[in-house]
Amino acid sequence: MNRFPLKFKMFQGSTPLAGGLHAGGAFLIWGLSPLYWRILTDVPPFEIILHRIVWSLALLLPLVLLAGQTGDLIHLFARPRMLLLLCLTSLLVAVNWLIYIWAVNSGFVLQASLGYYINPLVNVMLGTLFLGERLTRRQGWAVALAALGVTIQTVDLGTIPWISLALAFSFGIYGLIRKMAAVEALVGLTMETLILSIPAAGILVHLDLAGRGAFGSYGRATDLILVGTALVTAVPLLMFNIGARRIHLATVGLLQYIAPSGMFLLAVLRFHEPVAPLRWVTFGLIWTALGLYSADLLAMARQRAQPIAPRRA
Repeated sequence: MNRFPLKFKMFQGSTPLAGGLHAGGAFLIWGLSPLYWRILTDVPPFEIILHRIVWSLALLLPLVLLAGQTGDLIHLFARPRMLLLLCLTSLLVAVNWLIYIWAVNSGFVLQASLGYYINPLVNVMLGTLFLGERLTRRQGWAVALAALGVTIQTVDLGTIPWISLALAFSFGIYGLIRKMAAVEALVGLTMETLILSIPAAGILVHLDLAGRGAFGSYGRATDLILVGTALVTAVPLLMFNIGARRIHLATVGLLQYIAPSGMFLLAVLRFHEPVAPLRWVTFGLIWTALGLYSADLLAMARQRAQPIAPRRA
């Protein structure tokens, strides 16, 4: 008999529809997350990341216990190859978090948005290189248009748009490895957070002892917001990992438009970031590329849905 009969419905859905809902919900939360991170502009981005990691672990460990998956988590320590993969994904997600929060709180939400618009096309490239997926003609044109958009952005900025490219590739590779890793979403995410929590907790203790820690220095409201980073961090990542393992990588790329669209609207309408003419050209090319990519995905979905006509005798 299960000692922990409580089961979370979010952990159970195994159909493509359930996967799509989980992944779509994750991207919606990410698209609106700049509103949350902007509240913490007084806290250094690196310290925000440390709090994200530690408080996320405090949230995830009880969830693992309640879901009856403690044994699965412990069993990972006996799987060196899986631990190595999760160490890699831990590093990737930490880098992604740091660059993203720094970009949002430094006034580069548009560049962050561009990075996550590029990410679906990065997924296409990764799927072709590592999963044996073939690049169709439309997808080829989409990748070429995205490359042209990045080139124009480079000319406009006078330098490579490293924020956009770093966000796109770090999260794309993270999603690829997590899709290939045979580990349940909640257990894998908890192990990733546990791996990161060892250095994170040590650094936070050092900052506190040195009198330079943010926790307790900016008021109770800031402390609560730092604790709340656990929900903003762990919930969408968990939803993404659940969804990504149940739907095609291409479908993940399609749903991913939700996040950068939210960021783009916030950057223009809420944060009033300037949009130079060449930047509109860049976004126009990326949107056109995503339109071609979407049309290709829809065409393939209709093909798969068509019943095979029976042969005549």
